[in-house]
Amino acid sequence: MAGNNHRLVVVSNRVGPLSDEGRAGGLAVGLADALRRRGGLWFGWSGSISDEGTGSEIRTEEHGSTALKTIDMSESEIEGFYFGFANRSLWPLLHYRLDIAAFDRKSAQVYRAVNRRFAERLMPLLEADDLVWVHDYHFFYLGSELRREGYDGRLGFFLHIPFCPPDMMAALPTSHDLVRAMLDYDVVGFQTENDRRNFVDFCVQELDAHDIDGDRVRTADGRIVRASAFPIGIDAEGFAEFALSDEAKEHEAMVREISRGRQQIVGVDRMDYSKGIVERFRGFEQLLEDYPDLRGQTQFLQVAPVSRGEVEAYADLRVELEGLAGNINGRFATLDWNPIQIMVNGFTRRALAGIYRAAQICMVTPLRDGMNLVAKEFVAAQDPDDPGVLILSRFAGARAELNEALIVNPYSPDDLSRALHRAASMPLEERRERHAAMRAKVFANTAHNWCETFLAVLDAPAERDLQPRSWWSRLRFGTASMW
Repeated sequence: MAGNNHRLVVVSNRVGPLSDEGRAGGLAVGLADALRRRGGLWFGWSGSISDEGTGSEIRTEEHGSTALKTIDMSESEIEGFYFGFANRSLWPLLHYRLDIAAFDRKSAQVYRAVNRRFAERLMPLLEADDLVWVHDYHFFYLGSELRREGYDGRLGFFLHIPFCPPDMMAALPTSHDLVRAMLDYDVVGFQTENDRRNFVDFCVQELDAHDIDGDRVRTADGRIVRASAFPIGIDAEGFAEFALSDEAKEHEAMVREISRGRQQIVGVDRMDYSKGIVERFRGFEQLLEDYPDLRGQTQFLQVAPVSRGEVEAYADLRVELEGLAGNINGRFATLDWNPIQIMVNGFTRRALAGIYRAAQICMVTPLRDGMNLVAKEFVAAQDPDDPGVLILSRFAGARAELNEALIVNPYSPDDLSRALHRAASMPLEERRERHAAMRAKVFANTAHNWCETFLAVLDAPAERDLQPRSWWSRLRFGTASMW
């Protein structure tokens, strides 16, 4: 890959881990591998709240040639930036939930100010030839703020969640400013082609940009920005090994003991309204109504760790889910069988691998999702000789790759019921064929490959590289050379 000598600088809301593979998700796995090979810097929030906030002392952890550097936030910054604009405005909007999105000027201002402060704190740490890769909806403005500070190096951005259609995005009062800020990155990456197309359509319809060659945007002032889909993967081999670990086997045995020979359905999601858990429960309830012969023969375990409990919509969701599970059990339970169990505590990734492996059916049915790596983890954890069945929402980004799953409309209880019945009765040979096709793709498009593909594009020469650096950048980095 060209430019391997360029240091990688990663920016994300939360940082790491670099080494604890039992906690690392797809993002951390891909980035940790790239940082170990290239050397570099991972910059973000410390997870701590202090009076100094973003003005706090930088905390540093050294791991060989990689440094983790973090700063605090104040209570007001967390409230406006994270719980306010990021999770009450952007998260529901980008997940197509305009009905529950809340917009207010104050939180939007705090969000922008926090992006500015992160850029100001990061700027002295940057070197001329760094590749700066910014992640997710917390930092839409960070690249623009770095440009304002005088940084003229390569800037990339990757959005891990969906990007909604232009008409919906336009409801955000600051939508024009936000998307213009995205155009200050050299490369903007999305999980799916649909998300990329929504972004480009907004640029064309609202900002007088031009779509070039399908994956580039010419801005109104003539700059060229690359906009492409880069679907994220998992460490497939590593997760398959997790499924054979002692911890996984222990949890697999527990699930099998609890199921007592019944077909085990599992769902694993953060407790979030975008995941379609309420609709999933109603689909399972419909199954028990439509197919009485499956009563007592199947049971459903939903793992849903509490997420963002401070946001009212998430607290309300927990109450609704627990009430719905209670109603289903009240209707159908017998002395020796509870049809549905919900757990709000989290598990290690090794433990989850064991839970996946014990399941005959996995329901991944978000109402809208950027990718959803649970689907890929389930596939990787399964026994190829006797695999389970994946039921996958048509609105999950993973659907583009894993079309051998049973694809469903998560809004339709009847569709979910039919898919569950088909999965419960699917012959072994068909299960093997479907799983083998999905497994090949999961093991080919890994987190490592996702990371390398994006960085190869970010590293490549682009139209803007032919222009001289700004006078400020030449002064800042002590060079008058062409970039």
